[in-house]
Amino acid sequence: MQIDWTDGAAVVRLDHGLNAFATGFVDALHAALDEVEAGDGVRALVTVGTERHYSNGFDIEFLGSLDGPGLTAFMDRTLRVLARLLTFPVPTVAALNGHAFGIGAMLALAHDRRVMRPDRGWFCLPEIDLGMQFHPFMLALITSRLTGPIAEEAILTAHRYDGAGALAAGIAHRTADAADLVTAAIDLAGPLAGKAPDITVALKRALHAPVLAHLDD
Repeated sequence: MQIDWTDGAAVVRLDHGLNAFATGFVDALHAALDEVEAGDGVRALVTVGTERHYSNGFDIEFLGSLDGPGLTAFMDRTLRVLARLLTFPVPTVAALNGHAFGIGAMLALAHDRRVMRPDRGWFCLPEIDLGMQFHPFMLALITSRLTGPIAEEAILTAHRYDGAGALAAGIAHRTADAADLVTAAIDLAGPLAGKAPDITVALKRALHAPVLAHLDD
């Protein structure tokens, strides 16, 4: 994954095609977060896709190739990258350049803020149509970010929210055209930026304790 530095913001470009969650994508995202955390003077983190998708969700074929222990290990590493974002030491903003499905939508929800294009991309939790259940951590993340009626609609109907719909539902904080998406994301991070990293992490851990409680130690 490429990291661009703009006005103190680290812009992580998710560049694995569909950005489907498999070992390579998850490991690359962990590595990018390591690099950002080690950087000096970082004021914000933005993630953005590079093609039509922000993230298309799990690589279903890859999941089907895993045995029991392998699946457990992969899911743990996946949930931990979401938890890292949820408690990241600087403000985080997901810039949804395209589709965010399933775990890709949850990746967006793990950020502090979200900006979405008005003209391309759906935010969708399609698990009900795929016959998949949510890990308790996932369900807690969703219900902590979305209001009750919206969470119920998103989970039980697999509704696809476009930019305007996501903004109205409180999923996105802003919409922006493709050319302005990253700039808008950096602007969204502004009011949260400049705080001490240690206390930021401590307060995020406290705020999100009910979600984090579903991770194994």
